[in-house]
Amino acid sequence: MTTLSAVVADARSRLAAAGLPDATIEARILIGGVLGLTATDVFVRGDREIGGPELEKIAEAIGRRLKREPVHRILGEREFHGMVLKLSPETLEPRPDTEILVDAILPYVRQFVASRGEVRILDLGTGTGAILLALLKECPQATGVGTDLSEAALQTARENAARLGLAGRFETIRSNWLEEVTGRFDIVVSNPPYIRTGVIAALEPEVREFDPLRALDGGPDGLDCYRAIAAGAGEVLAPGGMVGVEIGYDQRDSVTTIFQAVGFVLHQALRDFGDKDRVLLFARAEPGH
Repeated sequence: MTTLSAVVADARSRLAAAGLPDATIEARILIGGVLGLTATDVFVRGDREIGGPELEKIAEAIGRRLKREPVHRILGEREFHGMVLKLSPETLEPRPDTEILVDAILPYVRQFVASRGEVRILDLGTGTGAILLALLKECPQATGVGTDLSEAALQTARENAARLGLAGRFETIRSNWLEEVTGRFDIVVSNPPYIRTGVIAALEPEVREFDPLRALDGGPDGLDCYRAIAAGAGEVLAPGGMVGVEIGYDQRDSVTTIFQAVGFVLHQALRDFGDKDRVLLFARAEPGH
């Protein structure tokens, strides 16, 4: 038998010795997650006794983190925009920067509802369903379709929708971007793969070894998926609709050029928490522009 505070201290020491920069935070999150404790519990219940099976589970989790498996992959879930989402090997971990895309597109979702009483959203490469499910959560009048090439990812997204009570407004389609998509949508959103093929090998092990390659690799220049989205978005976008995409920090100009070439105009650009370009919103160009 030992105590929670002793277990956290030991885990912090081991993670720090391995060179992990956020050892204190990660030790608390990991152990709290394994034990089903809140962050507050981990702080205030330091004298809680830990023994036998719980120690074994914690040891296994710490061992996985020392092999550079990300904390939330070990726990199997991650919070995003106030939701707890299940992860799977075929899905990216939703990151805080992607919440910027949700918050940027949300006013336009509400505008459609205010004018028409409903809004239809398409999420391309949905993964866990994070973006679309966040929008559905925030807007009860919204319905949406999430697409992905991975059936396993779509299954994860459907499970997340069910867990959140959103399954009735959430559909999935297995599709390579827009190839299998029909109908019209007021909002099209995507966080597509945008990393250049040649730099993937140099990424941190947490990303390179545990995120699905298909969700990272954007082709030789990192822009293949934007070309596919831009090429088909006009066919499915309803009049007055909006396209929102997450981008890499150095891709604003090149992605804007791709969309402008097929009749879109840049409506809004937003930066992330590190003050880097992260989200672009496009509208159809008005006649004469």
